[in-house]
Amino acid sequence: MSDYHAVIETPTFNFAKTRADFPILATQVRGKPLSYLDNGATAQKPKAVIEAVERYYRSENSNIHRGVHYLSEQATNAYEEARVKVAGFIGAADSDEVIFLRGATEGINLVAHGFIETVLSEGDEILITHMEHHANIVPWQIAAEKTGAVLKVVPVLDNGELDLEAYAAMLSERTKLVSIVHVSNALGTINPVQGMIEQAHAQNIPVLLDACQSVPHMEVDVADLDCDFFVFSGHKLFGPTGIGVLWGKRSWLERFPPYQSGGDMIERVDFEGTTYKGIPGKFEAGTPHIEGVIGLAAAIDYVNELDRSAALAHEHALLVDATEKLSAVDNLRVIGKAADKASILSFVIEDVHPHDIGTFLDADGVAIRAGHHCTQPLLKRFGVPATARASFAFYNDFEDVDRLVQAVVKMQRFFG
Repeated sequence: MSDYHAVIETPTFNFAKTRADFPILATQVRGKPLSYLDNGATAQKPKAVIEAVERYYRSENSNIHRGVHYLSEQATNAYEEARVKVAGFIGAADSDEVIFLRGATEGINLVAHGFIETVLSEGDEILITHMEHHANIVPWQIAAEKTGAVLKVVPVLDNGELDLEAYAAMLSERTKLVSIVHVSNALGTINPVQGMIEQAHAQNIPVLLDACQSVPHMEVDVADLDCDFFVFSGHKLFGPTGIGVLWGKRSWLERFPPYQSGGDMIERVDFEGTTYKGIPGKFEAGTPHIEGVIGLAAAIDYVNELDRSAALAHEHALLVDATEKLSAVDNLRVIGKAADKASILSFVIEDVHPHDIGTFLDADGVAIRAGHHCTQPLLKRFGVPATARASFAFYNDFEDVDRLVQAVVKMQRFFG
């Protein structure tokens, strides 16, 4: 561990105990301890989540909403209790506004489908930002192509912050939706979304918030933010893959037509016509990812038991330490220097491709992400095709930071 920092601990954030809750962190990589620094891509799972999914398959496995037998009742209760738990976790008063989907990507696509069907027409404008994930770009490009609407992009400043003056100027009576990321997955920038939402609402413009990178690291309240739509993925919140959440205001969700059709989203089917359930069932066609929902509920329980303020402070200390030490490495450039950042650190090294950085660090047991992070337009804005990205969670420590820095320095020497 670094000589300069101590792990933050409180009565409800015991670092050693918390780290031990994640079995995979004991993995050896080619005889070396694993330093898992790819949390921006997916977070690891605590034993509580793994056991919840296993328990479902061992003692509750059944389809939901359709059976009158014991197992179906147990599974249905667990599934719907999870919906209530998610609502409470994000500050939503009405659990029927919580829709379970395959991920945040599907949530954005559902909203885009709803806007294509009920809102957008030729000449309307959709406003996104230059730092969006592809999942918050491509659905709106398709929506624009289908309706004749125009996609507008808020620029990013050299330090990785949004140009808020440009944002304000781009809002107009033609703007039908603002769809923005809360925390950039490539830069770590925390956007001032509450003020941006207020500005949009002043002109009666709804706002979708991509909270994939914020929900795992900070408390987010949809009622306080007053956004209209909110998406996040379970696997970044220490839960299973293949499960995500769309929350939307009831007035919008009731306005939208079904996104997919099939079993369980209907009230009655006749060859002459079909009537659909109300929300949330209208948007959950077919057999859902039941164990994923149950695992997500267990992840929320786990996170709620943490001292989240202490966990966030610990992650920020890791970010500061890593930024200071990597910035001192010759020919290394940090991409994204916003004043307000989450625990994501992207960098490039002169004459070394990020994929080579990632491969070299892996040999020392340091797992980072290398590539464009599904933000090709953003990296093009900064003049790089890819970056190396280290992203920290509360179960990382300063030894992980030191191992990252040591591996980067070792790689520098190797490449001469």
